[in-house]
Amino acid sequence: MGWTLPAKRTTEDPAAVADAVHPVDELLPPGRLLAGALQHVATMYAGVAAPPLIIGGALGLSAAELSTLLGASLLIAGLATVLQTIGFWKVGSRLPFVNGVTFAVVSPILAVVASKGDATLPVVFGSTIIAGVFCFVLAPVFCRLVRFFPPVVSGTVITLIGVSLLPVAGNWAQGGNSHAPGYGSASNLALAGITLVSILLLHQLLTGFLQRIAILLGLVVGTLAAIPFGKVHGSTLKDLPVFEVPKPFAFGAPEFDAAVIVSMLVVMVVCMTESTADIIALGEVVDKPADDRTIAGGLRADGLATAFAGFFNGFACTAFAQNIGLVALTKIRSRFVVAVCGLFLVLMGLMPVVGGLVALVPQPVLGGAGVVLFGSVATAGIRTLGKADLNEGGNALIVAVSMAFGVFPIAYPHFYDAFPEKVAMIADSGISAGCVAAVVLNLALNHFGRKRVGEDGENVEAEAPVAAPQAAAV
Repeated sequence: MGWTLPAKRTTEDPAAVADAVHPVDELLPPGRLLAGALQHVATMYAGVAAPPLIIGGALGLSAAELSTLLGASLLIAGLATVLQTIGFWKVGSRLPFVNGVTFAVVSPILAVVASKGDATLPVVFGSTIIAGVFCFVLAPVFCRLVRFFPPVVSGTVITLIGVSLLPVAGNWAQGGNSHAPGYGSASNLALAGITLVSILLLHQLLTGFLQRIAILLGLVVGTLAAIPFGKVHGSTLKDLPVFEVPKPFAFGAPEFDAAVIVSMLVVMVVCMTESTADIIALGEVVDKPADDRTIAGGLRADGLATAFAGFFNGFACTAFAQNIGLVALTKIRSRFVVAVCGLFLVLMGLMPVVGGLVALVPQPVLGGAGVVLFGSVATAGIRTLGKADLNEGGNALIVAVSMAFGVFPIAYPHFYDAFPEKVAMIADSGISAGCVAAVVLNLALNHFGRKRVGEDGENVEAEAPVAAPQAAAV
């Protein structure tokens, strides 16, 4: 039996309230635990696999070398996810938080490929180790940014997370690779539509736990529907090894290049910003607001996993926002479900054939599910904005301008190309650009030098930003 919340809390029974287990800390029965974990794996697998495949393709790596990169990325994602959910000492957010390889590394690494060619990976892995240590050490400082995330800021950022992910769902629905034959074909869009409709119908018709795994069931329906279209390629499984342990420094000893290290530190700052926003978003979704201790623990897990990745041929780790949408939609808030997802990822990293089974789900099917998942993140942001009075101070302007800054790089990927490279690297992330804009505008419009009218009609200084609850030590 799993731990469950009491059916009803009352003020007359304070002992029952004190003993109640928060849904985040609830241990579900094995069947529900496994089904919920598989939903998370299916949701995030494509995001973990894409960066190493893109980078490996640019380097012209062999199939075996690509398998090494992919296996390392899955292993690190799994270990990072377990760190986040279970945690130890001051490491881990202890929320249902999924980690994996960040897309932010792709652009700077491709730039290194252009300049260093075959010597790229040792330099990248060396800078990844440095970036991970940087993140781990600065986590207690960076986490204090939470005080600059009142509802008007956090709601805007959470909404932008969902909006920035929706184009990803659109790309998946068309096939995932714009250069591949059949991209955007009627069959791809039909599969995305079948998956989307299946999820909506299942969510409407089913009840209880089956309703909560409607995403997983919809992915199964979509994959089965893809078989007659010839889009499920089971033959690839025979080429995958059953078991393979990632070897440290498989591409050579790490090298340290100052310019590449600076680029990777910038990437890490972007990752830390996005992870902070995602932890705050997840705290809102699971009704367990994130404080300094939670954010610091989450960033330490990011840093430790990233440093470890540099030793085992992996890349920088960050939060996977799409899984926040899954938590919001399914209402399954147990961190142990996500911990089992992490164990599955570790298994997939060690057993490529297992990862191949999940990879059978076609991209258009993932696209149909992504519409629901990513839209749910945006909805959570809108719900948070509802807690902010948009008639107060400059709140309406903060939302309006920050959304514009966040949407520009999504709608126009080359919008910031004329800016210095390091500035463009941050601004090219709609989430980071919108987040920085929202924080700065909130300080400028609602705090610095702003006057407000008191009850007696006199002008009084605006109050300082209200900090989030502080932990005794982070």
